[in-house]
Amino acid sequence: MDAQQVFTFGQQALLMLLMVAAPILIVVLVVGVVISVLQAATQINEATLSFVPKILAAVATLALAGPWMITQLVEYLRRMLLAIPGAVG
Repeated sequence: MDAQQVFTFGQQALLMLLMVAAPILIVVLVVGVVISVLQAATQINEATLSFVPKILAAVATLALAGPWMITQLVEYLRRMLLAIPGAVG
């Protein structure tokens, strides 16, 4: 296994990480911004007001995008395991 293959595997792993984490991160970011704007407009500074909607949004996103995320991770792992003989030999 040469350095180019190691960098390629690392790059693919980081891309997979970003692709799988993106839906939850984007939804939580949007919910956080909306709640922050509402808090600024109403001048209500309650910590649970921003925490609970983010958790609910993350759980809902995980419920909706979870099967896709698991499928992507399983396919990536399958590709990596099938690439081991070619990388070693």
